[in-house]
Order: sequence, then C-alpha cells, then structure tokens
Amino acid sequence: MPRKKHHNLFGKIADFQALHAAASKAIKGKRGKQVPCAFMANLEKEVLKIERRLTDGSWKPGGYVTIHIKAPKPRMVSAAPFRDRVVHHAVCNVVEPIFERGFIHDSYANRVGKGTHKAVARYEKFRDRCKYVLRCDIFRYFPSIDHEILKSDLRRRITCERTLWLLAAIVDGSNPQEPVHIHYPGDGLFSPYERRRGLPIGNQTSQFFANLYLDGFDHFCKEVLRAKGYLRYVDDFALFHDDPGVLEAWRERIGSYLAGRRLTLHPRKTVIMPTCEPAPFLGYILMPGGRRLPEENVRRFRNRLRGLRDRWRNGTVALDEVHQRIQAWIAHAEHADTWCLRHAIFRDGLFDPKREPARSLPAIASFAAGLGTIIQGTSAPPIATGTPRITETTIRGSALPAHPR
Repeated sequence: MPRKKHHNLFGKIADFQALHAAASKAIKGKRGKQVPCAFMANLEKEVLKIERRLTDGSWKPGGYVTIHIKAPKPRMVSAAPFRDRVVHHAVCNVVEPIFERGFIHDSYANRVGKGTHKAVARYEKFRDRCKYVLRCDIFRYFPSIDHEILKSDLRRRITCERTLWLLAAIVDGSNPQEPVHIHYPGDGLFSPYERRRGLPIGNQTSQFFANLYLDGFDHFCKEVLRAKGYLRYVDDFALFHDDPGVLEAWRERIGSYLAGRRLTLHPRKTVIMPTCEPAPFLGYILMPGGRRLPEENVRRFRNRLRGLRDRWRNGTVALDEVHQRIQAWIAHAEHADTWCLRHAIFRDGLFDPKREPARSLPAIASFAAGLGTIIQGTSAPPIATGTPRITETTIRGSALPAHPR
C-alpha cells in the first residue's frame, strides 16, 4: 500500500503560534545564556521577524559555532544560532510525526518513549535468547550523510514545495564536516569531492534526519534479512542469531546495502562475537547477569569532579550547575551495578547511595559545605545572599574527592 503524501505543511511551520511554541522548546536548558534570553525578552518581535522571512522566502541559515570535543572520542559539534534553532523545532514539530509512524519499534534514538536505557534493556533481552551477536557501527556517520539522498527521502512523503524548500535550506546550510572521501560503486574519480554531505551533530533537525536516513535500512534488516533480533541507536546497531554463519552472510549484505546509501561499516567496530562475552554498548559494559561502567567513563568523571571543585572555588561555575552535572552522571551510573563505586566516590557525602540527605540543613547547603571542605582546613565560600557562611575543618569523604597528594 503506497504511503500517504503530505501537502500544505508550510503554513503549520511558519505560523506565529507554531514558532512561538517552538521558541518555548528551544529555550529549555538555555535560560542562563545571553542570546537566548535576549531573544525571549523580545519574543513577539523576534517571532514575527522569523515568520516574515519564512513567508517571503528570504530566510537563510546563519553561521555555526563549532566546538571540537576530544573525549570520549574526537568529534565536531556545531551550534546553530538560536533563531535557527527555533525554526528547527518548528520544522520537527510538523514533519517528524509524518515519518515517525513508519519507524520500526526497535529504533531507539531521539524518539519519545525510547532512549539509551530502553535500548540497553532490549539488547539484553535479545542477548539472553541468542548465542551470537553482530555488532556494527557506521564509519563517521553524520559527516557521511549524503544531502541528495536525504532530500530524496524527504520528497517521498512530502509534496509541499515550500516545506521542501525550507528542509533543503537547512540541509544544504550545514557547515563543512570532517572529510570522508570514499569511492562507491559507480563513482567517477571526483564523485566523493563533488557531492555535498555531512550534518552538524548539534542540530535538532540533524537528529531527526539521522533516524530518517537509516529508516529504510531498519526495514531491510527486519523485512528482507528477517532478523528477529535487531535494534539500532543512531548508527550503532546489533543483530542476533544462533548461527554465526548467518550473521556473516548478513554482514556482507548489510555492507552492500549501506554502500547504496554512501555509508561504510566501521572496520574495527563491526564484529561477530558470542553473547556470553562482555560487550560495550551505549556507555555500559553488558554481560550476562549484570552491567558495569567502562573504566574510561569512571576516570573521566573523577577528573571532571576535581575540575568542578576547582572552578567552583574560583567562582567560575555556579553551585547548582555543579549539582546538576553530578546528578546527571549518577542518573547514568545507577542503571549499572555501581552502588559500591558510587559509595567509594561519595563516601559520607550528599551523594553517597547509603546516606539520606541531612534533614537538619537544606540539601544544597550541606552539599556546599562538603564541596568547600574537601581539603582539611578549607572553608566554604558564601552560598547565596542571606545564607550564613558554613565552615568545617574536617569532613570525611565530601561530595567531591580531594586532589591526590
């Protein structure tokens, strides 16, 4: 049965109310930053300006701010101007549900009701049923996404010309990504250099486009290969079977299919292995009967903890931000078997898993006292206006570990 085509979508995207709602989404988590706050201070005026530029066809993407991240692996993250992010949210609010209905159940990235923890639980369920797993990763996925193939995917469901113009402007307005010069069957000598490719990792639209670009591949694995055990999180996916020979045949067919999308399997991260062996997946080491965190994850967190302590003492980071960052790591770590690890890191401090926060002091005050008294004889600076100065000479095992002596 042919899928329904969608017309007249542009009015739902460029409408004042839609852009206003998109701005409310875009500002989440950014209220402490200058540019988003300035935008929200003149919200109606700014939204009307975006609406006018979209309506008369003069809207163009702005320049990106690029950040190079070294850990856990080198990659380039690009931040679009806040005004563009408002448009991205407005686009996704209208276009994403059209394609979401056709996504398979076992695609877990950037979808409501999915996420890493459900993907890990599903992986464990398949692992316990099968003897072998084919673990795959796509080589430089976001930098390799081909613009023409992606726009062709969008045209299969959308016939609204103005919406297609806006989507093409967002795709083609991507800043240059890491170079990926790979020749595929049928290419000429200069084909890899002539084709536009790559999406910025930081965009809301890029997350949606990344799911859409591999949606056909998901259906290929489920409906053509007939893989009962299959799941994907962005470009990290796994197939399960009792026969390693079947998985080897699937790997060949998967490589051929992905080449048609101008993608390549990562040579070092694509392996067939017994499911009884420990396997890294989405930030955990999974093994029958339990999970643990990779050693590198714990090492990075300890270093980050020391850096947060020093920055807080120097007044370059707010106490509530330190609290949030620690809680974010704990939220990830507590899904693994890390009770003893967290107890060792936060022994007798506010975040010790065996300790309830002190009732006699507000939690944030208790945390500040521990944060400022990591090293014997150090006192905590004032927490907030009107809060008395909290001093202690010794606290055994505070919220953050001391520098090694």
